[in-house]
Amino acid sequence: MNFAERMLHIDRRIIFLMIGLCTLIPLLYPVGLAIKVSPEVKSVYDYIEALPEGSVFLLSLDFDPASKPELYPQAVALLHHAFKKNLRVIGMTLWLPGTGMASEVVSRVAREEGKVSGKDYVFLGWSPGASSVIINMGQDLYKAFPTDYNNQPTTELPVLKGVQSLRDVAYVISLAAGSTGIETWYVFGKDKYKFELGGGCTGVIAPGLYPLLRSGQINGLIGGLRGAAEYEVLIGRKGNAVAGMDAQSATHFAIILLVILCNVFYLLTRTSKNRAEQSLR
Repeated sequence: MNFAERMLHIDRRIIFLMIGLCTLIPLLYPVGLAIKVSPEVKSVYDYIEALPEGSVFLLSLDFDPASKPELYPQAVALLHHAFKKNLRVIGMTLWLPGTGMASEVVSRVAREEGKVSGKDYVFLGWSPGASSVIINMGQDLYKAFPTDYNNQPTTELPVLKGVQSLRDVAYVISLAAGSTGIETWYVFGKDKYKFELGGGCTGVIAPGLYPLLRSGQINGLIGGLRGAAEYEVLIGRKGNAVAGMDAQSATHFAIILLVILCNVFYLLTRTSKNRAEQSLR
């Protein structure tokens, strides 16, 4: 058995190990490969960057732990940007299973940026009936959420001073893992209360949201882990998304290389067999 034949019969566990290492090593030691920022992600960044200090920014984390790998890094990047700009941040979710996770990410990033709950930001939590919640917030935010997630009366929170409804919110971004998210915020929110709306989503549902983007119904879209990595590059804070893209690129490169090598070894083996048959004739 020659070298090419031995490589074609290599133990599959070695291939699994190679792919595992290509995934793990970039996650532990990110390289920071060059990432081109797309116009739709840049639009979200530019809008937040242009907001005056003290403007109200609402981030709706409309996803559950199943979509955490793609949307959690988006939330972290957006919150760091908003807090750096000294915006007043309102966090909430339309997805009950993601409430605890949403509260954790808002609180964690706020602590890292030295922000105080109730003064610089508030997490409202979840309330049943996604569309009705948005409509109620558009009419009276305090009736929709009499207390925040920590049971503090919302009327007494300095961060909400002068904010009576969604009409007083400068920018809303929904990070969505399904139909209850960006589309819901547009139909029942932006269309009625005239605030600007941006979005973030998983890679799977991104193509279905591009009609909203192209028509101007949303002003920007952060798509999947790639979009999160682009946003990290824009804010100059490379984190888990950039590391994830490094791991993805390394794994794709390894798979392509293996496919090429398998074809080369197969052709070499086939050529060797043909020569052997001809010599026997």
